[in-house]
Amino acid sequence: MDASMDQPSPEKLAESGARAPATKEKKEDNFFVFLLKLVAIVVIFRSFVFAPFTIPSESMLPRLVNGDYLLASKWSYGFSKYSLPFSVPLIPGRVFASQPERGDIAIFKAPPLNDVDYIKRVIGLPGDQVQMIGGVVYLNGKPVKKEKIADFVLPQSPNTDCTAAAFESVEDGTPVCRYPRFRETLPNGRSYDVLDLGQTPQDDTEPVIVPKGHLFMMGDNRDNSQDSRFPAIPGGGIGMVPEENLVGKAGIVMWSTDGGAEWIKPWTWFTAARWGRIGGTF
Repeated sequence: MDASMDQPSPEKLAESGARAPATKEKKEDNFFVFLLKLVAIVVIFRSFVFAPFTIPSESMLPRLVNGDYLLASKWSYGFSKYSLPFSVPLIPGRVFASQPERGDIAIFKAPPLNDVDYIKRVIGLPGDQVQMIGGVVYLNGKPVKKEKIADFVLPQSPNTDCTAAAFESVEDGTPVCRYPRFRETLPNGRSYDVLDLGQTPQDDTEPVIVPKGHLFMMGDNRDNSQDSRFPAIPGGGIGMVPEENLVGKAGIVMWSTDGGAEWIKPWTWFTAARWGRIGGTF
């Protein structure tokens, strides 16, 4: 058989050569389109469904611990520009708005700069009168029920420092922080635990009326929280929080670490995990 019959003609070579770049270009276009779709899905999911948040401080002890990672539902209170990444002003005001309930743990942009995510508990709704007297919350002139319960004990770790030496102790050879704990019950029946570390200036405040469209927010660690008891100052108090600043509602703890993990020591990824906190809901 003539070997020349096995060779493609110049016309076929030219045709196949012309098609190859087109195929490569098509694959690159498909990947670029896939990447855009993936980014769009992530942005939409994070903006309107769930978003991750980390707990960087101890202001919400005992319910939330420094080192907790949680998911917040973004639809619970409606949507505003603060629902979007970088607070892009694409949503006017609030849409599908829903008012929180007293006792909810909410994430919001903290006044006055509205550029940092805070997490606190909703105590006062629009029209409520809120006051602290002797460390007890008064809502509309009536004291919120507050009962002493067992102390809150938390092992010391890179993510946990006792507020003062008076709260340091050792149990079973482990340095721990031991804090006085109380159970509060709001008029709507919602109960939660708070810490009261002793008499502080913020234990007694003047009565204030929560303005329309605002919320009175407090940390559960009452003596270690910059919240609505303090005027809105960058890096300090937050004053009354506009409802349009709401970002989401705390949903579930998806991970928690005591801060003792090291990248070069993989086994510490497991020993540093607070396994008992994972999966906790609100």
